[in-house]
Amino acid sequence: MRKGAILSWLTIAIIFSVGVVLADSQKVTRLIVHLPADAQLFINGHRTQQTGSIREFVTPPLAEGKTYSYVLRAIWTGNGKLVSVEREVGFRAGEVVQVHFGQEQLVAGDLAVRQRQFLFTYAARVTGLKPGQLARIWLPVAVSNADQEVEIAKRDLPPNARVETHTEPKFGNRILYVEARANDQGEIPLSITYRVKRWEVRGDARSREDSEALTRLFLGPDSRVPVGGKALRLIEGKPLPSDQLALAKLLYDTVNQHMVYSKKGVGWGQGDAEWACDNGYGNCTDFHSLFIALARAQGIPARFEIGFPLPEQRGQGEVPGYHCWAWFKPHGRGWIPVDISEANKVKNTRPEMVEYYFGNLTEDRVTFSVGRDIDLVPKQAGPPLNFFIYPYVEVAGRALDPSQIHRQFTYHDLP
Repeated sequence: MRKGAILSWLTIAIIFSVGVVLADSQKVTRLIVHLPADAQLFINGHRTQQTGSIREFVTPPLAEGKTYSYVLRAIWTGNGKLVSVEREVGFRAGEVVQVHFGQEQLVAGDLAVRQRQFLFTYAARVTGLKPGQLARIWLPVAVSNADQEVEIAKRDLPPNARVETHTEPKFGNRILYVEARANDQGEIPLSITYRVKRWEVRGDARSREDSEALTRLFLGPDSRVPVGGKALRLIEGKPLPSDQLALAKLLYDTVNQHMVYSKKGVGWGQGDAEWACDNGYGNCTDFHSLFIALARAQGIPARFEIGFPLPEQRGQGEVPGYHCWAWFKPHGRGWIPVDISEANKVKNTRPEMVEYYFGNLTEDRVTFSVGRDIDLVPKQAGPPLNFFIYPYVEVAGRALDPSQIHRQFTYHDLP
């Protein structure tokens, strides 16, 4: 049965790879197709030009309220046999549609690409205020992208609060802004529950193309991540491959060998590449800041991404805090992920995962924001945020002490 009007090839011919500006448009549909990297993809009988395991398209502007459909066919070779799968995909203007071809056939080595569906609750309670005192609160918002499908299942915010959703212009992060007054206990509680479907990432995502300006931004310094700096000591005297993918692997191994995952003492957790180079330990921010400093110094764009980890075992429970990872883009390829701190944790117990985390990400996570040195919207009174994952609160034009912000993050796996 046809789900709606099938767009003609003249319409499909002007579909293009997704860009930063159009990703937030409510009058187009974003189509994300997951399939074997060597598969041929046809839309309404016409072959598309993108390659890679994730291919992303944006439709032309569509009439709101009307249902459309494309007929997609993917052809690839699996286990020595030709596989051909056809799907009709229905959608409306403003949607993000994920299409997966033959999950049981999507393989990298011997492992099928995995997915995970869960509820994730991001809750905070601002405390220590005077009853009726006004606070400005900014929260990061998880959104759908090539690796995850996200929708808000429930939102509990203070009554009579001013609530706005914005997109900051530097990296395109989504922000929930709340102006609210403290209750009789001097507190402001907030909670958002997301329904998340997350996919394992394998190999390069050629569809994650950024604008030239944004790619250049990922070649430049951040306040705590110089381009090179002390990090260059770690590769002094080493022969550096001319191929940027091989070079990135050398940098990945260098960071993993230099660093030890540890939260002892003070100074860790700021994502300071110079500090990490000097001290040789830290958490995920320190590992990946050191990698990004090295990659950018070699002309490889590298980006910082942060969210929350879930334990590998399915179930429910609390998540103690954030987790971050990095992406790099070697010449002629798409964005490739690395999770060096996770590799470091298991290098003695599960050494095969050290190779896995160069170019792959498990599905046990959810992304909330990208980038460093972030100006919020509306603009905060304080300086740019080092990274944006926890609630940021200002009272009377000054940042509230983090000890007054009680956070709780929980997950609950779905069947």
